[in-house]
Amino acid sequence: MREYSAAASSFNYQQTAAAALAGSLEALNACVECCDRHTGSERIALRWEGRDGSSAQYTFEQLQACAARFANVLKDQGVGAGDRVAGLLPRTVELLITVLASWRLGAVYQPLFTAFGPTAIEHRLHGSQAKVVVTDSGNRHKLDDVEGCPAIITVGADAASSDLDFHRALNAAAPTCAPVLLPGDAPFLLMFTSGTTGAAKPLAVPLRAIVAFQGYMREAIDLRPDDNFWNLADPGWAYGLYYAVTGPLALGHATTFFDGPFSVESTCRVINKYAISNLAGSPTAYRMLIAAGAEFAAPIKGRLRAVSSAGEPLNPEVIRWFAEQLEVTIHDHYGQTELGMVLCNHHGLSHPVHLGSAGFAIPGHRIVVLDEQQRELPAGQPGILAVDRAQSPLCWFEGYHGLPTKAFVGQYYLSGDTVELNADGSISFVGRSDDVITTSGYRVGPFDVESALIEHPAVIEAAVIGKPDPERTELIKAFVVLGTGYSPSAELAEALRQHVRQRLYAHAYPREIEFVGELPKTPSGKLQRFILRNQEIAKQHETAPAHKASA
Repeated sequence: MREYSAAASSFNYQQTAAAALAGSLEALNACVECCDRHTGSERIALRWEGRDGSSAQYTFEQLQACAARFANVLKDQGVGAGDRVAGLLPRTVELLITVLASWRLGAVYQPLFTAFGPTAIEHRLHGSQAKVVVTDSGNRHKLDDVEGCPAIITVGADAASSDLDFHRALNAAAPTCAPVLLPGDAPFLLMFTSGTTGAAKPLAVPLRAIVAFQGYMREAIDLRPDDNFWNLADPGWAYGLYYAVTGPLALGHATTFFDGPFSVESTCRVINKYAISNLAGSPTAYRMLIAAGAEFAAPIKGRLRAVSSAGEPLNPEVIRWFAEQLEVTIHDHYGQTELGMVLCNHHGLSHPVHLGSAGFAIPGHRIVVLDEQQRELPAGQPGILAVDRAQSPLCWFEGYHGLPTKAFVGQYYLSGDTVELNADGSISFVGRSDDVITTSGYRVGPFDVESALIEHPAVIEAAVIGKPDPERTELIKAFVVLGTGYSPSAELAEALRQHVRQRLYAHAYPREIEFVGELPKTPSGKLQRFILRNQEIAKQHETAPAHKASA
């Protein structure tokens, strides 16, 4: 194992990029990097497991052939370099084909999480100005209420539908399509990230980010040629798209898709069936596995070589449980949609690891802690985690698409997270410094949920916060002001919950709703969510059972 300090101090961006890419920073194609260059040896690219136990595997050669054909299908729909192709797809081979085909044309792939409702989908499709959206029969109905929906290609399209059928079009398409080469700054992904004061913000991911994604897979995940790798994250989100699709495939390594809901049974089945040795996921998933106790631990013990956690801080008890019950090291990793992963306890590099520490900057990044005047702080003083962009050649984020980026201050990108530098150079996470909610590994902007609630005729105003929760990190709680003629009731609260689930997010909705007469605001009328959040924290402290000091 390489020493961290040596890897960080000797990092050379040009050499790293040259070694990581088949192309160059002047002429790149993501389909070539993640597929074409790994053909020729019947190497497996995807191991797929269905919820019913059915399974299949696909080689890089098979994916390349399908990507070329489907690129011609997209081309016939008017898609070219720089155009956006949206995917509202579950974890199936059709998702990978859509992604690779879009990239082959030099187009930009935009993920749509399958738990999104019509409002969330419409905002993203309008924001991206996608030319085509690819979906399947199980999610197709969500596009019926999307105003101005682009052309639709559906896996298993109804015969009476005007949609193009995915497989019929694929099989009828010409078999070859030359990849379009673009400069490293050209976008190949379009993501949307949650905000506190507005709707989800779009950001473009440039082709050169593939170098950074590979760095995370090598140094932090420690993905080795003999590993069988599974990232539990959905490719509808950044961690899944960056590191369950782009990262492993760019290294020529197979990825694993399970097309079904998360459960202890399915997790054990996939780990055992595919001899998974390297696992990545979120603390929420790991806490659910721990809750199953011996039911999960007994069949898995000793099988995993490395486990990685991302999305929210990793609880010390999870680290201890994995070490004691599964005989494996689980490491905490930190990142954002805007950055990818940048701060990690590395599986592939040797450095001190402390409980509660998010680790060290991935080589190629300089991560610092700043005070309110953007001065770098020494160890022991909490401040804002920031990326020194001038000294972070792997940092690829250039700002939000078509929107101002307030997080850029001088040479720094301000993450919005409060952290503390440790004496050994590692950094410990303290908490969010804004109102973004982290629930079950998902980051949810309160504005989106508030907007969905206000769409309901009973609601005049709403404020949404993250309430501390031991299982989900935070649960979403809404404070609602009702209009004239409506009275608080359990039935109305449930109706509002279902309204948000159906219109916005099936995975992130207000689990608690409190009806109030008014909301706290500044004199200028700005919502003060922090007051509501502090009230909830105080209530929890008041109701917590008293603990007697031991003698």
